[in-house]
Amino acid sequence: MSNCHCSAVEELFPGGQKKLVLVGNPNVGKSVFFGAWSGLYVEVSNFPGTTVEVMGGKAGSWSVYDTPGVYGVGSFNDEERVARDVILGADVVVNVVDSTHLERDLFLTLQVLDMGIPMVVALNFTDEAKANGIEIDLPALTRELGVEVIPCAAVQGKGIAEVLEAVERAVPGHPTPEVEKRVTALLDRIDMRPEALMVAEGDEVVALRHGVHLSGGEEGREAIYILRRERVNKLVDEVVKRPHGKGRVRDFIGRMCLEPVSGLLILAIMLLAAYQVVGVFVAGDIVAVTEGKIMQGLYEPWVIGTVSRWVSPESFLGAILIGEFGLFTMTVTYLFGLLLPLVAGFYVTLSLLEDSGYLPRLAAFVDRMMNGIGLNGRAIIPIILGFGCVQLGTITTRILGSHRERTIATAILNFVIPCSAQIGVITGMLAAIGGVYTAVYGASIFLCLVIVGTVMGKVVPGETTELLIDLPPMRIPRLGNIARKTVMRTFFFMKEALPWFAAGALGVSILLRTGVLAAWQTALSPLTQGWLGLPGEASTAFVMGMVRRDFGAAGLTSLSLSPWQTVVALVTMTLFVPCIASLMVLFKERGMKQGMYIWVSSWIIAFIAGGILARIVL
Repeated sequence: MSNCHCSAVEELFPGGQKKLVLVGNPNVGKSVFFGAWSGLYVEVSNFPGTTVEVMGGKAGSWSVYDTPGVYGVGSFNDEERVARDVILGADVVVNVVDSTHLERDLFLTLQVLDMGIPMVVALNFTDEAKANGIEIDLPALTRELGVEVIPCAAVQGKGIAEVLEAVERAVPGHPTPEVEKRVTALLDRIDMRPEALMVAEGDEVVALRHGVHLSGGEEGREAIYILRRERVNKLVDEVVKRPHGKGRVRDFIGRMCLEPVSGLLILAIMLLAAYQVVGVFVAGDIVAVTEGKIMQGLYEPWVIGTVSRWVSPESFLGAILIGEFGLFTMTVTYLFGLLLPLVAGFYVTLSLLEDSGYLPRLAAFVDRMMNGIGLNGRAIIPIILGFGCVQLGTITTRILGSHRERTIATAILNFVIPCSAQIGVITGMLAAIGGVYTAVYGASIFLCLVIVGTVMGKVVPGETTELLIDLPPMRIPRLGNIARKTVMRTFFFMKEALPWFAAGALGVSILLRTGVLAAWQTALSPLTQGWLGLPGEASTAFVMGMVRRDFGAAGLTSLSLSPWQTVVALVTMTLFVPCIASLMVLFKERGMKQGMYIWVSSWIIAFIAGGILARIVL
């Protein structure tokens, strides 16, 4: 019999098939199981909050769902509310737990046991537990929980198939006796046991759903919490043996990331290393080969010669295909000669930071600093992901604890954070003009970030929430996962960018041939030439930037600019309007009104900041 009572899950996932739901704390590896069973690609990273929405797929005869990581089932935040409705509708739950943190993870395990839903426990990271000298008495743990416990090392593929096989044998486990009495007392008014538990724990949403009046909700929740915590502590004492006084190098490095002096030094080293890899090696050495020698030296002469046999380069169609902004010339060269190596290089760097476990420590390290702009340290994760792709960063703001923080972080992402492709172009141009100009560019963007964050922190109502974040173990990134994420992210980025680039090039070519581009340049000349001190042709780059900011930044590379003009142009383009795809995500996440406010404001901020900088340096 299905446990689904009402609703929410049936509305979310219609179909009537048996529902297998993956449940666990943040960062325990649920998505590895989901990806292996469903065959769908999902992100796997070493920081909490990678999964921010329910993912659905098929695994044999089962509909399988991956839920956001939660510490308990309830209604305290968006992740818990989403996970709650899916779990309440599950036919079987697979609870993924971290072998190295059983005292934390078993709390959620016991809550699902108290619901009476058939369950299998996937005991993940057993390889790390063994490496840490942690011994777990599996027969005793299985006996105490009353459900199958399968040891796994999911990222190595160990135990994944065994857990899916065990799903067919899943049974409800042993509930906490005192909690069982409280749930039983409600079953005359609530016919479904999982929801009766929610009401017993004081969940107002579920109580309202059943028309049940809550009495002593807070006290009931507290009493059940204490009972469950005492049972977890007793269970861990019985089944887990830990070595005493054993320290490891990576634990030491993890602590150093949080100390004021060493943490700042490590951050500086990380930034310098990223600049050397992306800005110097990829944007300089690699792009010189891919763009200069391969695309402009070999490909463009070949494609122009080939197309010219049938289409005159002087004709309208010739200009569209092989002209200055041609679909077969500039578009292909920018995409594959310039952006492809830059995006891939950036994603390699970002994946290394993610899988090492450094990002959550960076969140803790910068927490106080982030408080100054109305955020807590957790916001550094969507902001850093935004450097890869602003759309991804905007979606990841869902992990933040309040509407106010999501609004501020979204505004910062769309106002001042350049995406990976734009960063690649920017670092390449800055590397060519030297350190002083790079420092001025960086200081200008940082100052704008501080001003935008401070103003938003003052005007957006609400309070900044406290930082509550798990610090996962520092791990050596696995090359297979780095390669897989880099390939998939780069593929999706290029797949999304290609039609926009083609549309932008086509539009600019038509504007050029019809004379509208010249009129546009004339109309914008008071801004581009008079206010920013740039050549009139720079207005073409801003037209391209309205399609994609990286497209616009790439357009700046063909202009003859002095070093200071380069800095002014890059600052203005960095702050310029979000690309069309980002704008669509912005509308979806924050609504049309807020999205349009950000889009219009970015025009104003970009040209004001660029103009002020021009007045200072030119």
